[in-house]
Amino acid sequence: MAKNLEIPFLLDFYGEMLTRKQHDFLVYYYEDDLSLSEIAENEGITRQGVRDSIKRAEAQLFDMEEHLGLAKRFTEMKKGIDEIVNCAELINEYNLNHSLSREINENVARIKTLATFLKEG
Repeated sequence: MAKNLEIPFLLDFYGEMLTRKQHDFLVYYYEDDLSLSEIAENEGITRQGVRDSIKRAEAQLFDMEEHLGLAKRFTEMKKGIDEIVNCAELINEYNLNHSLSREINENVARIKTLATFLKEG
């Protein structure tokens, strides 16, 4: 079973909607990098039981993302915020080379501060 890099990202968005066992198994497998056998031994179940639980949980994560689209929207918003910051930097550069308006500099700084807040928040 190849480890899907998208699963930990989806787990951040939808992990609390899974059963505790499903959530724990995904964390053990993707974040703690435990093998199916190690998880099975720690949990006192079969390797196949762990695999089945992980597969069901993965399917649920993908299904939730397909219906809700929160992870996709988050990614799009981050890209949009990056573009806003780039535009603000271009405005600031133009201002420095042409008009040197203090008001423009202050607004560019405010845009960048707000964008950083939104991106990190």
